[in-house]
Amino acid sequence: MTIAKDSVVSIEYTLTDDANEVLDSSEGMGPLEYMHGHNDLIPGLERELEGKKAGDSFKVNVAPTDAYGEYHDELVVEVDRSQFPDDVEITEGMQFEAAGPEGSRVVTVTSIKDQKITVDANHPLAGETLHFDVKVVAVRAATEDERANGLNRGCGCGHDHDCGDDCDCEDGDCGSGGCGCGH
Repeated sequence: MTIAKDSVVSIEYTLTDDANEVLDSSEGMGPLEYMHGHNDLIPGLERELEGKKAGDSFKVNVAPTDAYGEYHDELVVEVDRSQFPDDVEITEGMQFEAAGPEGSRVVTVTSIKDQKITVDANHPLAGETLHFDVKVVAVRAATEDERANGLNRGCGCGHDHDCGDDCDCEDGDCGSGGCGCGH
């Protein structure tokens, strides 16, 4: 079976940057499973997977426009410390969700100077060309329920449990953070 819309696909992958530094990998976590054609992956990678079948391996470079977008300087802003709760310690590198005119997004604290805090609302990989080394492990047709409701894999650990189930991964932590369900 080849990968097409509504295929459930399992891939092993390694993602590197221009300096060949590993940014992410399925190694040690098991294959990533997603439903093709439902915007579960960045567009450039999903497009490259189209038509592939189990056993296929490939490398692809994905430009920022087909990944997390270009870097936008206007998304870096300085705000007063008073914008944050008094009882929260703010540190560089801290990420949190912030509401804006276009909805909420994750922002990263990049600088703290006295009572001024600089936050960056760009995705951490914005402006980066991403280099993927991919192996297609399995391809199957999605069930009717999966087509209607999407894949429900709980926290994303690859184990077949729902968010309401206890996770049996080591330390109760699947290692992925996944959907934030607490597994």
